[in-house]
Amino acid sequence: MKNKSELTFAFVIILSIFLLNIFYEYSKYQELTNDEVFFSSATILNKYEKSNYYIYKLKIDTYSTFYTRLSKEYYYEKFEKVNILFISKYIGFYDYLKGFFAKTLFIEKEKSKNFNLRFYLSDKIDSAHDNSKISELFNALFLALPISKDLREFCSNLGISHLIAISGFHLGLFSIIIYFILNLFYTYIHQKYFNHRNKKFDILIISSLILLFYLILIDMIPSFLRSFIMFVLAILFLRSNIKVLSFNTLFITFLFIIALFPNYIFSLSLWFSILGVFYIFLFLHYFKNLPKMYMILIFNFWIFLAVNPIVHYVFSQTSHLQLFSPIITLIFTIFYPLELFLHLFGISYILDDVLEMFLAINYVTYSVQTPLWFLVIYLCFSVFAVVKKEFFYGVNILLVFFNLYIYM
Repeated sequence: MKNKSELTFAFVIILSIFLLNIFYEYSKYQELTNDEVFFSSATILNKYEKSNYYIYKLKIDTYSTFYTRLSKEYYYEKFEKVNILFISKYIGFYDYLKGFFAKTLFIEKEKSKNFNLRFYLSDKIDSAHDNSKISELFNALFLALPISKDLREFCSNLGISHLIAISGFHLGLFSIIIYFILNLFYTYIHQKYFNHRNKKFDILIISSLILLFYLILIDMIPSFLRSFIMFVLAILFLRSNIKVLSFNTLFITFLFIIALFPNYIFSLSLWFSILGVFYIFLFLHYFKNLPKMYMILIFNFWIFLAVNPIVHYVFSQTSHLQLFSPIITLIFTIFYPLELFLHLFGISYILDDVLEMFLAINYVTYSVQTPLWFLVIYLCFSVFAVVKKEFFYGVNILLVFFNLYIYM
């Protein structure tokens, strides 16, 4: 009964936070749509070139992101600050949360520039590489900055989009590096001044504060936010001897994120992150008794095959090079921290020639989209597999047939 009462209390708190944030977002929405037009400064997050115009994605401070169309006589670079006047009269609350489209009446570049650490570091990365695609790649890997359509398609066709989107994989590498460095410095201080405290717990708390700073730096991107919340919950659960790797933890994390940021319910990044962790937990749930060597060998391959039916419902582009995704993921575990240190020490250009060859890979694509009926069956089997092993067998049969269907 204690667990049930605590769970009920947690849901009441989460629901209260959600309602407060919905009310807050609605008040901002009313402020935005109070007049027929709205004038504000905004940051250009990305741009998409069309035949005779650009689509710009912008972020207004404290408001939602939005899109606008401008002719090619108006040219702005990513991350530039602009003053913009757009029509706000016809924006609905649903569109406001999702990210709306607005017609621009006036736009100009801001003359004064405020210091932004994220964009400052981006400039440093740009200056470290001669190849613009490589700069773009590392801006995405380290600062979660948007990538161009060409690079996004390249990553999608190689099945490595999950490596570009900063999430739990990256947080795991960051936390290991941070923990190792802090342990070197804190061990002496702990022994001399704080030997009565739990050293590991102290280091984990300091690590979480550093990761929180990084989360704020990269603008609270949904996939990393999910990872960070689960990291903090893991610290608290370990302290209280509560099971960390559980589907309940994942579900509570999802609800907590939506409660804090209601607009993230429209984020593909968050949904893919949640689903990725769900299938990781499903894998660990049924393969936990395998020898560790076998688990390491099949882990990336099984996760890749398991999420493919979902990925191909959203992104239909397919390439046989996607079959190398699990191998590239294994290589990435060495490549990512190595590149991080190379950038910190100003010698990031060392592997640029290798990356140029990698980015120049030719591939043939074709379109295969997961039928909706198959996706529904697959997701139902996946959910029921949490409690029934027979459904897990069904998941494996379905994913084998699906992957044979799209790659054969």
